Amino acid sequence: MAHPPLKAVTLTHVRYQKGDQLGHFLAWVSLVPVFISLGGFASHLLFRRELQGLFFAVGLLISQFINELIKTSVQQARPATCALLEMCDSHGWPSSHSQYMFFFATYVTLLTSKGLRFREILSRWVATSVMWSLAVLTLFSRVYLGYHTEIQVYAGAALGLVLGALWFWVVNFVIFDYFPAIEESKFGRMFYLKDTSHIENVFKFEYDNARAAREKVASKSD
Repeated sequence: MAHPPLKAVTLTHVRYQKGDQLGHFLAWVSLVPVFISLGGFASHLLFRRELQGLFFAVGLLISQFINELIKTSVQQARPATCALLEMCDSHGWPSSHSQYMFFFATYVTLLTSKGLRFREILSRWVATSVMWSLAVLTLFSRVYLGYHTEIQVYAGAALGLVLGALWFWVVNFVIFDYFPAIEESKFGRMFYLKDTSHIENVFKFEYDNARAAREKVASKSD
């Protein structure tokens, strides 16, 4: 009895030529979107419950949905090298990896520039430089490893940049006015959703409040 062909789950399944050190490095770079989604946003939403982070994640999901919609409509094939990568059964235009990373880098750049103070410029510049470097490296990795053509990654990068800027405007100039209402809603209270953008130094605020709460408990036990 003939069995149907098997297909691997490709979430972290990235191929490169054996012995190619650059390819090995770029294979790890191409997994950055996975690390951001699972290690970054999942932990942030679980432990921080920040509305800005929540809507940032929603924007990335919308961006990826748009990417899949376009891919399904255009149905542009991946390069011939996809036969060796077991990727020929999926479409290539635009590149979802490039779109994800350029959306992410654009949104973070605009967010960190919001209300920027002079003493923070250097650290924020370093952070955004790292993000844009990862975005460009991810774009390059998808072509180098044979998953996409150049036009496919350029299209993904352009779409990610536009959608990232557009979603930043929607969140911070439209939805932002409703953050207090979301905080006070039954849903917001149930899941401890909050917005700390009005606090100058969140780490110091949480540190001071944690110490004050501990001292209060200690004084009651005396």
